[in-house]
Amino acid sequence: MTKRETYESRTEAYLLPLLDQHHFELVDVEYVREGGNWYLRAYIDKEGGVTVDDCEMISRPLSDWLDQEDFIEDSYILEVSSPGLGRPLKKDKDFARSLGKDVEIRLFQAIDRQKEFTGTLTGYDRETVTVTDGEGKERTFNRSGIALIRLAFDF
Repeated sequence: MTKRETYESRTEAYLLPLLDQHHFELVDVEYVREGGNWYLRAYIDKEGGVTVDDCEMISRPLSDWLDQEDFIEDSYILEVSSPGLGRPLKKDKDFARSLGKDVEIRLFQAIDRQKEFTGTLTGYDRETVTVTDGEGKERTFNRSGIALIRLAFDF
């Protein structure tokens, strides 16, 4: 397990019972480097959306626990937030919740000179994601080849 995976999994293990107690869902935990800084991010959600107060309610005990455990070697910035409307689909529960909804898919490598696809999510498994486009054409993508998949929104 990489350092990043260890940090994320330990943080997730701490958060799950805390979030369950407050009736929140853990969407994702990520430890990433951006612009020279390390960030430990926890994305939470609940029915009706999360507020700034909700994020603070989780951030305080999480911060105290992280200070006490002190297992992250680098200096980092802790963020607890809502995943937002354009959140990526990562876990099976995200895919299950999104079945029948329109999604945007961005691939690492082009297929027929195209990297971006949209369609209705009609199926998924551990290896693949299947969408149906507006003309009824079904297309299956390997999950390992997907750089980003998220709900599509019309504004």
